Amino acid sequence: MSQEFAMEAGTPAATTRRAEEVAGLAAVKDIVFGSSAGIVGKTIEYPFDTVKVRLQSQPDDQPLRYRGPLDCLKQSLKQDGIRGLYRGISPPLVGAATENSALFFSYNIAQNLVRKFFHPCLDREDDLPIGALVFCGAASGAFTSFILTPIELIKCKMQVQTVGIPYPAIPGVYRVYGLKGLWHGQVGTFLRETGGSAAWFGSYEYISRTLRKWRGRSNNTAGEMMVAGAAAGVSYNFILFPADSVKSRMQTEAIGIRGDKKGFIQVATGMYRASGIRGLYRGCGLTCMRSAPSSAVIFLVYESMKKHFG
Repeated sequence: MSQEFAMEAGTPAATTRRAEEVAGLAAVKDIVFGSSAGIVGKTIEYPFDTVKVRLQSQPDDQPLRYRGPLDCLKQSLKQDGIRGLYRGISPPLVGAATENSALFFSYNIAQNLVRKFFHPCLDREDDLPIGALVFCGAASGAFTSFILTPIELIKCKMQVQTVGIPYPAIPGVYRVYGLKGLWHGQVGTFLRETGGSAAWFGSYEYISRTLRKWRGRSNNTAGEMMVAGAAAGVSYNFILFPADSVKSRMQTEAIGIRGDKKGFIQVATGMYRASGIRGLYRGCGLTCMRSAPSSAVIFLVYESMKKHFG
């Protein structure tokens, strides 16, 4: 009986089955590790994200309510306290868990496909070229954007609700625009996530690899992970910040009658005419400041969990 089992274990079918089990377990780990990292990172950065959205959503045809990030923070704390800065955090926590699990999961899937079709001679332990990793990051962001847009739409509408009960985002949007309305702002999210994720993963991998070579080690320390993660966070947010500004403006507009929604180009053109390039980068400094520690923690948590439980 044991000989039969041993013979069966060595068959191509058994080998394929084991490979599928290993791949399935790796996918589950990516989802769990990415979700955990995303929740921790979002809890750290959320108050700053609220300030950013409120700055981005100021109408062009009215005097600015906030003079800058500090003034927005001061007014928000005075009006609602620290609790107001965390208004609407439930969807973003779900979104952060979903986003990061989807990003890391699809990033690793993309790497496996690139290895198989473009670099079949490389062992699994060998590093892919940086250009290939940038491509994998872009593919990961493109995939994740379709999951993220509805969550961000709800989040943005709740963040700009500074008084009263949270905006009934889902029923209101669905009633007026239907299911398709939940993907309002998808173009902006797609551009931000595709370019941003390419920069996010590319920067992290490049800096991590450079630090390993500089020290002559095969692994990065926790400090190096955080340095690379912080730089990645700034790169992610800065590179396509105008797309995020346009997306936030689209998603925070009041719900009106069917057919009155403006498209991405129309909103972007209006913002540029009203405030120039400066208006498209409103809140960028604050965003980059909060993304550095958040992204550092995300990569640290993910890499640490992968090291100890992977």
